[in-house]
Amino acid sequence: MEAKIGKFFESVGSFFGGADQIPWCDRDIIVACEREVADAAKGDSEELKSESIMRLSWALVHSRQAEDVQRGIAMLEASLANSSSPLQHREKLYLLAVGYYRTGEYSRSRQLVEQCLEIAPDWRQALALKKTVEDRIAKDGVIGIGITATAVGLIAGGIAAALSRKK
Repeated sequence: MEAKIGKFFESVGSFFGGADQIPWCDRDIIVACEREVADAAKGDSEELKSESIMRLSWALVHSRQAEDVQRGIAMLEASLANSSSPLQHREKLYLLAVGYYRTGEYSRSRQLVEQCLEIAPDWRQALALKKTVEDRIAKDGVIGIGITATAVGLIAGGIAAALSRKK
């Protein structure tokens, strides 16, 4: 019985806590990636530059800092048209979807992850992100309905109290 109660409170906590399975990236990793991009820019290898920029983009959209996420989104959007292969295009779309998820733009995130799945329908990472985004959209809808119902109940209660005082 205690296990069931514990599981119930854990599920309620995760519902309101908003936990997801998308990893976070620390500032020191971002700094290292920025250094790597700067070093690659000094060299002649375009492939190395491209790979280091992709790593930096990954780190930025997985950051806890909103300005880093926005920077990652801007970098990815600027480079999306220059994708050299469908695989690279898919990766950029996925990272953009993560970035938009992190900024709370869930419908945009869902659109991008669906584009990823058009390129690679069985890609587990994209399927997991799609489920995470859809769960978040549903959760926000439930919370919105709850807030609305509470507000309506308070207004109705206030009106009923006002009417009962007049009598």
